[in-house]
Amino acid sequence: MEEKKAKAKAFLLFFFFFFSVFITLSTATKETQTLILHPLPSQPTLYWPELETEQPDPEPESASLSVSLHHIDALSSNKTPHELFTQRLQRDAARVKIVTSFVSKAPFSSSPKNQTGFGSQPGFSFSSSVISGLAQGSGEYFTRLGVGTPPRYLYMVLDTGSDVVWLQCAPCKKCYSESDPVFDPKGSRTFAPVPCGSPLCRQLDSPGCDARKKVCEYQVSYGDGSFTVGDFATETLTFRRRASVPRVALGCGHDNEGLFVGAAGLLGLGRGMLSFPTQAGARFNNKFSYCLVDRAASSKPSSMVFGDLAVSRAARFTPLLKNPKLDTFYYVELLGISVGGVLVRGISASLFRLDRTGNGGVIIDSGTSVTRLTRPAYEALRDAFRVGAARLKRAPEYSLFDTCFDLSGMTQVKVPTVVLHFRGADVSLPAGNYLIPVDDKGTYCFAFAGTMSGLSIIGNIQQQGFRVVFDLAGSRIGFAPRGCA
Repeated sequence: MEEKKAKAKAFLLFFFFFFSVFITLSTATKETQTLILHPLPSQPTLYWPELETEQPDPEPESASLSVSLHHIDALSSNKTPHELFTQRLQRDAARVKIVTSFVSKAPFSSSPKNQTGFGSQPGFSFSSSVISGLAQGSGEYFTRLGVGTPPRYLYMVLDTGSDVVWLQCAPCKKCYSESDPVFDPKGSRTFAPVPCGSPLCRQLDSPGCDARKKVCEYQVSYGDGSFTVGDFATETLTFRRRASVPRVALGCGHDNEGLFVGAAGLLGLGRGMLSFPTQAGARFNNKFSYCLVDRAASSKPSSMVFGDLAVSRAARFTPLLKNPKLDTFYYVELLGISVGGVLVRGISASLFRLDRTGNGGVIIDSGTSVTRLTRPAYEALRDAFRVGAARLKRAPEYSLFDTCFDLSGMTQVKVPTVVLHFRGADVSLPAGNYLIPVDDKGTYCFAFAGTMSGLSIIGNIQQQGFRVVFDLAGSRIGFAPRGCA
């Protein structure tokens, strides 16, 4: 009897081992996939369905809310698809320069500041649509939300690489041109200046004080020379009709100069203590997510969800890492990359390691378009992809892309698969997330680039179509394929 049990146990173990190996091989060793060819997308149109009709109050038990997002290109008038793409690459280069400079110059601290939330009520969440590309160096997607009471609806950039929430305010010492009239705090019943020396004021990196008005002052500078300066205050933000978040600390900018275009300001979604997710964390259970659509392949809007419904059941999660130098960015652990079902030789976890002094590492960033990998990793990935795509006709280099193909006259092609192996989560990229059109002549380029910096950045082109989940309560980031439905 014991012998029969042992044989049965051995058979079951063998069966489960064989089944797991079969599943692994069938998914991990897939060599190619089909790329459906699309032209460069034209300028998108703005549509805010959640603002056009009265929305019911969110159910408390759902603890979630969703909003629409758009790409910055929607605010660029009379531009051809090629001009829009060229501007995107220019913004991207400036963005990467800013991010890497910010990280390299951040002072080292072994005890990061405590991230304390403000103005939050537990068990509530919301969502919004997202648009990309509003400001050079300040994010690629924006939404439309209400500021003040009664709410004035304005375009606000969303940026996972920034913390402070700010917008242009009257009276303007100097304001750039935006799509809506500049917000006037005198017209809001809920606008409240933050006093000098208050605990909230002291959370700014470099707080100032207007001695005459006894009001706390803020300043945010970007590496491209853009900056915003003004009064620090608290205000109500409305993401849908009746779905409001009170007492959000924000900058009311009276002097705003630089390369900002169209939007009224910025909604910082970073990990710092003054970011919107940290301030309102308890209100939406410390969870949010976004899904960015490929505008060339879909007419659906991108979207952002705050609250419990932000967490997709299909998501595969990887732990969040902490950088001891600064708390703004979302760091993850990248272990390797596969091309054509085979791990790329020359790419190891050591190339992406975040060291004890806060250098190196990999961040997930919504404001960077093209993924940047530290140079040795990029060259190994590029060379492996070139071997796998040897049958495709090569084309000259284009801008920052050194691996391009002439696919003119074709409607679809087979390309090598690319899989990012994070700790605990293998993310298999759709073909359109790494081979993209760059002109109207059928030229497609491999949408990765190298950087001499030790910092690697996973950009929004590679994130397209995934619901990217920021579960701050669980200190993890998740990726759910086909998450924009």
